[in-house]
Amino acid sequence: MDRPKEGGSLVDRAVRCVRDHMRDQDMKVGDTLPGEGQFATELGVSRAVMREAFGALAALRLIDVANGRRARVGAIDGSVMGTSIDHAVATAQVSVAEVWDVRRTLELRTAELAARDRSDADAAIIRTAAQAMASATNIADITRHDIVFHQAIARASGNALFLQVVRSFEPMMTIAIPAAWETRHTEEARSIVLKRHVEIAFAIGDRDAIAANALMDAHFDQSIGAVL
Repeated sequence: MDRPKEGGSLVDRAVRCVRDHMRDQDMKVGDTLPGEGQFATELGVSRAVMREAFGALAALRLIDVANGRRARVGAIDGSVMGTSIDHAVATAQVSVAEVWDVRRTLELRTAELAARDRSDADAAIIRTAAQAMASATNIADITRHDIVFHQAIARASGNALFLQVVRSFEPMMTIAIPAAWETRHTEEARSIVLKRHVEIAFAIGDRDAIAANALMDAHFDQSIGAVL
């Protein structure tokens, strides 16, 4: 294990060393890391520095630190990206329109890939979520099922990174979906939105990538106009 490289605070350098260790040792999710004390000794820093470094890595979900056990390599977690996006919007570094433009691009691609590569189980989850939206009686349940629907499509794409990026939009969706719903003043307008989700689900179930892409595009045409 190499000593911290020059540049940055001791904590920053310790964080880099732990990340280097995970990469150099070809560690995988769930693998156990050396303890703070061992890192501190081998890097020539105090345990307090390593404790802070471990805390920073845990906050980023790069390691999993649970009471009573050694730190383990963490799994990819879109919620970290979600916090960053939410902060960026709140501080006017990016606009909601920019976020939704990125989301639209990703969701068209995930719908296409899901139609091509989905499993029977994936198709069932997507269809169930769409039908649950259609039968829900309040916006809280509609929002919850809508989030499940889009994340299930991303999961069915077979690309783990797509899923995590789509997951990162969840905090904004919890606000945007009810806001958009309020702009649809008639039962007919609301019914069209719910029907579109069912149509997307069945296109994916039918392995019709062209239809899934086109229906998702139409969905965003309508949804973005309602939110922005």
